[in-house]
Amino acid sequence: MEQKNAINKPAARPAAAAAPKGEAKGGGSSSFAVIAILAAFIVSVLIFIFVLGDGSHFQGGNHDNNPVSGDYFGVVYKGGPVVPVLMTMFLCVFIFSIERALTISRAKGSKSIESFVRTIRQKLNVNDITGAIATCDQQKGSVANVVRAGLLKYQEMSRERNMEKDQKILAIQKEIEESTALELPMLEKNLVIISTLASVATLTGLIGTVLGMIKAFSALAQGGAPDAVGLANGISEALINTALGIGTSALAIVAYNFFTSKIDELTYSIDEAGFSIIQTFAAQHGETEHHAA
Repeated sequence: MEQKNAINKPAARPAAAAAPKGEAKGGGSSSFAVIAILAAFIVSVLIFIFVLGDGSHFQGGNHDNNPVSGDYFGVVYKGGPVVPVLMTMFLCVFIFSIERALTISRAKGSKSIESFVRTIRQKLNVNDITGAIATCDQQKGSVANVVRAGLLKYQEMSRERNMEKDQKILAIQKEIEESTALELPMLEKNLVIISTLASVATLTGLIGTVLGMIKAFSALAQGGAPDAVGLANGISEALINTALGIGTSALAIVAYNFFTSKIDELTYSIDEAGFSIIQTFAAQHGETEHHAA
């Protein structure tokens, strides 16, 4: 149990060793995030102005008038200037969800992760380390990379004659931890953006709702007969922004929880395979191999 806990708990040393590589990948990921957000905003503004705001969606061909009956493009346009911001958030959730799905798919490798771990355990049970390494080469992906690093260290420690058994086991654990520190952090990149959008989208929709209600009450506050058109537009703006904000937030929450669960599955698979490597080594090398200097 202590050996398994040691695998699950990364040490400070691997994180420091992984810093240069992580910084390089993190920089590329940050650039992608900035470009994706800017592109989503530009596309949203263009759609809002030239598609939703096209005169064909409004009475008299003027977007200042009420939308044509049954024309939802015109209805959404009446949501006001907050709409393109909410559209940007929706597109960002969509873009980063696709990006995370592709990344996690590559991390799994070419075959089922459950089948891969099962094969590794079978190879370890018969002490076929070479065959297990070949399985990792065929599988590819982040999980296979971590397991392969642990197996290579296994082979190295098997040939080592000047170390105690506990030292060898600790060396294998360290190797697995270092490989995990290099591979897994990339799986969580951009998830923070999705989780942030889950909260911000609702608040942004609420801002649009408040602005729409201000317009609606302003139309009611006019002297004489209330401005029916202004009242309708204000209420429409409030409801549209509410719907867009809640919809975007719901999509972001679902995406975040889905990808988090997938990452947990990969982490569990690495822990399971790593624990099997440690247990196999301990069983196969029960006696301390130590030669006097």
